Amino acid sequence: MADTDHQDIKALSFEAALDQLEQIVRKLESGQAPLQESITIYERGEALKAHCETLLRQAEARIEKITLSRDGKATGTEPLDP
Repeated sequence: MADTDHQDIKALSFEAALDQLEQIVRKLESGQAPLQESITIYERGEALKAHCETLLRQAEARIEKITLSRDGKATGTEPLDP
């Protein structure tokens, strides 16, 4: 699979990519797709999976924990897993 085959995936949100991946899984599990189509959509599924994993890693890197003072007021943020 050439990297340029699925360039449109890079523009998808996590939710949209996951929805497409779920549709592919259902279609493959149903056994209704001809062999060549199964191969093509499996390859797209792999690209969608990689995109979702990348987006998840990016989101995890951005998550911060809100720090609170003794009286419960927000005082700032720090990395969730320093």
